[in-house]
Amino acid sequence: MQRKMFTGRDVAEHNNKDSCWVILHGKVYDVTEFLPEHPGGQAVILKYAGKDATEGFEPIHPPGILDEVFPPPIQISFIDLFFFFLFLLLFPMHRADFRECQYLDRSKHLGEVDMSTVAVEKSFDPEEESRQQRVASRPPLGQCFNLYDFESVAKQVVNKGTWAYYSSGADDEITLRENHSAYHRIWFRPRVLVDVGKVDSGTTMLGSKCEVPFYVTATALGKLGHPEGEVVLTRAAGSHGVIQMIPTLASCSFDEIVDAKRGDQVLWLQLYVNKDREITKRIVQHAEERGCKGLFITVDAPQLGRREKDIRTKFDGAASDVLRYNPSVIDRSQGAARAISTFIDPSLSWKDIPYFKSITKMPIVLKGIQRVEDVLKAIEHDIPAVVLSNHGGRQLDTAPSGIEILAEVMPELRRRGLQDRIEVYIDGGVRRATDIIKALCLGAKGVGVGRPFLYAMSAYGEPGVVRAMQLLKDEFEVGMRLVGAKSVDELGPEFVDVRGIGVHSVATPADFLSSGVYDRLVVPEFAVKPKL
Repeated sequence: MQRKMFTGRDVAEHNNKDSCWVILHGKVYDVTEFLPEHPGGQAVILKYAGKDATEGFEPIHPPGILDEVFPPPIQISFIDLFFFFLFLLLFPMHRADFRECQYLDRSKHLGEVDMSTVAVEKSFDPEEESRQQRVASRPPLGQCFNLYDFESVAKQVVNKGTWAYYSSGADDEITLRENHSAYHRIWFRPRVLVDVGKVDSGTTMLGSKCEVPFYVTATALGKLGHPEGEVVLTRAAGSHGVIQMIPTLASCSFDEIVDAKRGDQVLWLQLYVNKDREITKRIVQHAEERGCKGLFITVDAPQLGRREKDIRTKFDGAASDVLRYNPSVIDRSQGAARAISTFIDPSLSWKDIPYFKSITKMPIVLKGIQRVEDVLKAIEHDIPAVVLSNHGGRQLDTAPSGIEILAEVMPELRRRGLQDRIEVYIDGGVRRATDIIKALCLGAKGVGVGRPFLYAMSAYGEPGVVRAMQLLKDEFEVGMRLVGAKSVDELGPEFVDVRGIGVHSVATPADFLSSGVYDRLVVPEFAVKPKL
């Protein structure tokens, strides 16, 4: 079909199942033939028939994606493709937007639209209106004095689906809570009369110098919390000399994130390994070409865990379209996380390590180690670093916390004389700089912080993340002085008492701040409240 400039009236005439056009980013697409194939049912697309669907599309998808889905296969960004499949499982209301563009024949890309002729329609959403009011009345940024404050504000200003996805943990969320509460069972043994007039927080991680011993660990779907997504984290990290780990499932494209870095800012890549090793190879080598300084292979996710808060939220609103129109197409009974695990290679094993060494010169780090024996295996395979992590409590519930594993791993490495053979990092549950100091005392080279920066971004954008990082820096300096250490290199096991680390409890957090922001699990609700 010869492309031309359309008017809003031209598009509006095609507003039914017999002739269905939609506008995305100023371009019009004929999705009529695709309607019967849509797994979420025709209603999801027909809601936008003859109209501009960009408002629902724009906050989620990376810029230029509509122009990138049809180049030769070698140029397709699998990171983008991987993200879209995850998001569409999480939020079916957007499934049409992607499927129509990913599989729609070029002949159905009709041309551009004169947007000045397109009527602007704003649908009234009481829940969104209420959320916007909360955004407008949020506390001033200066009233946030710790990471809990950002979490509390974010809980009020993000939508229900976003909060459920960001905050959820696996099953009963015991590990989610344990990740944080485990730090409370470690007590300091401060030394006094030490000259701490000047405290040096600098260190090195994977050979790169950094101002602080914490990094932004990989977290998915940043645009759910903020329209700009992960680039907000990149810019904030650059302003503080903080290393950022780029997630495979970022909602910004990989190149967008790299392009947002400042100067010689250090970036790492987190990788979910795909069954197609050629795709994996392209991702890894592109990251290396763009200057990434480390490859963090996630090894604790042969499939993604079952997160009930997230599952329950997805049965609201647009998710019902899946059940109503085509219930046999998608099994959503186990949630989107389970469904998306089909993209991850469950056969990944130690035998694959030589392959990764053959395709990159980046240091290879295994992210998700949860026992001493696997750290020793990593050393046998000449792996330079590991991350002790349980995936933020989102995988196997009642798996141990990273800090507890660290307290077991480092004494064993020292006993064997292997402490200098491998760098050990941890993540999960960090909310205070004292948590970071405790980890460093036990032998961690660095500590990953994930959700807190997502919450700061969701609540206040880039200024929120900048302030959150500054607060951690300030807390770190105070903590170092009070514990009696002038530099990171001085920290050691003599500064902490870990005798209570192995005492487990499944109770909710005892401290006021964390219990105030913890979102409790819920039970199924009755359509009509029963009389008791």
